[in-house]
Amino acid sequence: MINFDEMIDNYLFRKFRPKGIGRYYPSEAGMCLRKVWYTYKYPKETEPELLKIFEMGNILHNFVVEVLKSEKNPDVELVESELPVKIQMDDFLVSGRIDDVIIVKSSGKTFLVEVKSCKSLNYIKEPQHHHIMQIQLYMRATGIHNGILLYIQKNDLQSKIFNIPYDKEIAESALERFSALHKYLTEDKLPPQEARNDSEMSWMCTYCEYKDRCKGE
Repeated sequence: MINFDEMIDNYLFRKFRPKGIGRYYPSEAGMCLRKVWYTYKYPKETEPELLKIFEMGNILHNFVVEVLKSEKNPDVELVESELPVKIQMDDFLVSGRIDDVIIVKSSGKTFLVEVKSCKSLNYIKEPQHHHIMQIQLYMRATGIHNGILLYIQKNDLQSKIFNIPYDKEIAESALERFSALHKYLTEDKLPPQEARNDSEMSWMCTYCEYKDRCKGE
């Protein structure tokens, strides 16, 4: 008999490539600075189970693309998918990809759409702050100042949408966080235990692969 779990692991396997200091990603903007610092200083290969979770997110996004461009949904026009964006600062680069760009025909407005998969919408009462920071950076980079965070429940494709207007202060705050991260990295200084000391971020510690190292430093 074939081992299909093993086949999936083989299919999803990625050659390990550590990240380079000086190039940062919008999805990291609202994450614990210490955790992000660790990913640059002590990079780890992604566990197979986590690769599967990432792939499920990719599959869901591909489904969203098909829904958005379908002739059955004429009120929305898909303009672009997986649109690369860059923000060049003095001594570092912020680089990422916007999930989707759409036009809502009733208003003629263009929106950036960021798709997030989740286990349960019951816990999504409001958009998560690190997702807001991510889409704010995309809005700053593109000049498109209308954003949508689309959360999709994995098991039944139920969804919840949040409209996110552009907020210059949040976008600049995100860039300031990257500036601080870059300074910590280039000076080889460990950032403070941000998530552990912030009640709104403490949930990140539960899923952090560096939590044991963090406790000991």
